[in-house]
Amino acid sequence: MAEQTAEQTTEKNRIDQPNDEVAQKPRRRFIIIGVVAILVVVGLLWWWHSTYYEDTDDAQVNGHLIQISARVAGHILKVNVDENQYVDAGTVIAELDPSDFQTAVQQDEANLESAEASYEAAKVTVPVTHINTGSTLTSAGADVSSASSQVVQSEHQLQAAQAAVQQAEANNTKAQLDLQRYKPLVEKDVISKQQFDAAVASADGDKAALEQSKAQLEAANSAVRVAKDKVASAQASYKNAETGPQQVAIQKAKADQAAAMVEQSKAALAQAKLNLSYTQIVAPTAGIVTKKSVEVGQNVSVGQNMATLVSLDDIWITANFKETQLEHMRQGQHVTISVDAYGGRKYDGKITQIGGATGSVLSLFPPENATGNYVKVVQRIPVRIDLTDRNENSDHLLRPGMSVEPKVKVK
Repeated sequence: MAEQTAEQTTEKNRIDQPNDEVAQKPRRRFIIIGVVAILVVVGLLWWWHSTYYEDTDDAQVNGHLIQISARVAGHILKVNVDENQYVDAGTVIAELDPSDFQTAVQQDEANLESAEASYEAAKVTVPVTHINTGSTLTSAGADVSSASSQVVQSEHQLQAAQAAVQQAEANNTKAQLDLQRYKPLVEKDVISKQQFDAAVASADGDKAALEQSKAQLEAANSAVRVAKDKVASAQASYKNAETGPQQVAIQKAKADQAAAMVEQSKAALAQAKLNLSYTQIVAPTAGIVTKKSVEVGQNVSVGQNMATLVSLDDIWITANFKETQLEHMRQGQHVTISVDAYGGRKYDGKITQIGGATGSVLSLFPPENATGNYVKVVQRIPVRIDLTDRNENSDHLLRPGMSVEPKVKVK
């Protein structure tokens, strides 16, 4: 009975084996078709990706590294930040001792007040000089006219005195001749003694009148000379008064010079106030303070580096693409940026610049291929990628130096 059962089982297996083989053939065919389909899909995806996208893993985040330095020399009074501290724009990083700069401001304020006072005085002097010189010129002209009239009058008086001298000389001559004629007559008693005395008195009077006329003539000559001297003096004063416009111009030039001194003093005061403001060293933008090398009590000079500020607001990506990837790459194309540090977090960006030279050319020691041992190497060109929306990095997670993988949609 057992032998019969074994034979039946063997016979049954022989009957079922062809059916299993028939069932397995469609399964193998399905698997092959599935594998081929997967390969086709993968190939299509690879072709689609390589045709419409270009990517690289040679890319990193870049940003501005701002060197914080002093604009004036001084003594560090206070340091308000620590290493790797985030600061907002305008935050005071360090303070210099302001005493010397405050003194300079006070001195320049005093100089400005003095310059303004000098300018006001010079400004008032200009119209005063103009009026005075005008009045002096008018007065000098009047003096010249008056002196000229006096000269004419004195010359007329001189002419009258000369005529009087001539008349007195004629009268004196007649009187002396009459006296000489009367002398023999009085001796012979032809005329009376009284008549002779009258002739003597008349001769003496005419002689005195002649002397008086000569004195008046001399006085008239002197008056003419004085009048002419007055004319010369008045003319000199008039010529001096004629320089009035030049004197006004000189005063105006002094006023202009005083105004320039005011502006110079204002500029010096403004510079002194600027220097005073420079005693507070502030952050020009928001960022993280690194490489802090300043301490309280330290003396710093102009331009001395005190810290490095890493700006986190103006961030961009520098991607080094192979030259064979740039055929269809253009400015403005959309870029998807994957950040390694955050599990592949995506950022949207766009191409803003394509480098003007390869990285090897811009290196410190460019390759020299003129030796005959040239080997062709695919070069890489830096491409700048900016975030489409800068608010995407409002959490400041992107930091300069981070590795990213940009993918550019070229078609």
